[in-house]
Formats: sequence, C-alpha cells, structure tokens
Amino acid sequence: MMDFLPLYLSIKLAAISTLVLIGVSAPLAYLLVHVKWPGKSFFEALINLPIALPPTVIGFYLLFVMGPRGWLGAAWEKLSGGGLLFTFTGIVAGCIFYSLPFALQPIKAAFEKVDPRLRENAYVLGLSPVATFFRVIVPNSLNGISAAAILSFLHSMGAFGVILMIGGSIPEETRVASIAIYEAVEAMDYDKAAKLSLCFVPISYLFLLFVNRLSRK
Repeated sequence: MMDFLPLYLSIKLAAISTLVLIGVSAPLAYLLVHVKWPGKSFFEALINLPIALPPTVIGFYLLFVMGPRGWLGAAWEKLSGGGLLFTFTGIVAGCIFYSLPFALQPIKAAFEKVDPRLRENAYVLGLSPVATFFRVIVPNSLNGISAAAILSFLHSMGAFGVILMIGGSIPEETRVASIAIYEAVEAMDYDKAAKLSLCFVPISYLFLLFVNRLSRK
C-alpha cells in the first residue's frame, strides 16, 4: 500500500515555509527597493547566497547554527526546552533560509515596477511609509507576490540536501517525499519511488503554468 505521509509532510513543510517567507520577504524587498542604507548591497548578496551555494554546504553550516551550541539552536532550546535539529520545526527553519532568495527576488522585481508616482502621491496625501506599503505597493504587486509564493512552495517542497543534513529521515517527523524517494531508490524499491515521484509532476506543472500566466500579466 502506498504511504502518502512523506508527501503530506512535504506539502505541510512547503505551505508553512511559504507563509513565513512571504511575510518576511515583502517588507524586506521594500527596504531593499525603496530605502537607502549603508551596506545594503552586501546584505542582499548574503541573502542570495543559497542560490549559489550547494544545498549540502548550506545544510552543513545550518547544523552548527541550529545545534545546541549555535545561537539559533541555543535560543530555541531556552524558549521551547527542546532541540531544533532533526525536528519538523528545524526543517521548516532550514527551508525558510534556503528558499528566501526565491521568494525575495520576484517580490523585489514587482516592487521595482510599481510607478514611483503612486508612492509619491500617497506621501503627498499624508500616508505613512507603512500605510503606503500596504495600500499602494502591495496591491500593485500581487502578481509578483503570487509568483514568489508559488516558486517558494515548489522550492521548499522539492528540498532535499538541506533537509537531509539538518533533519535526517525520521518517520512522521522529517522524512519528506524527496528523502523517501531517495531511500526507496537505495532500497531498490523502484515502484514506491516511481509513485512518489509521479505525484510531484502534476503539482509542479500546474503551479508553473500559473506562474507563466502571472508573468504574462
């Protein structure tokens, strides 16, 4: 019988990561596009590192950051009383860092295309920068935000190297579909690997089709 739990974990991981990523990327993109501050280019290059680095390299450094002696792992342990590595929460945190550039770039591009006169008129009418962000920038960038959400979802759902490094393969906890496929191939269970792999195809195709439609708009 087909075990769909890894696929469910992948969808759950992607959905939670995407919600957080959009919430973080939108204000961050606004700061990068509309606010001048020293070191902005260096900060943006740092955020975009996951695009250039191999996933295993990212996972290796996240092991230290999220471990008991890392700043994030130690802070989480004080707050929750438990560790961050090899937990579902841990792989969510890893996916957020790993997929951040894929959410940030489409939103940043959408914000850059908003007519500057709309923002200037909003300031003239007395709107604060925060109110302008929510009432002018965001409504005029919905296509870009939607595209960012879709790309983040697909990227998080297909994540493998980072999750394997920081989450391992714990049943019902961190064994997502990509890891289950890898293990099925290792065990020469090609039937299971084929069924799980096939589930990715229609999901990815439909999401990418939607992204293409948004891009044309």
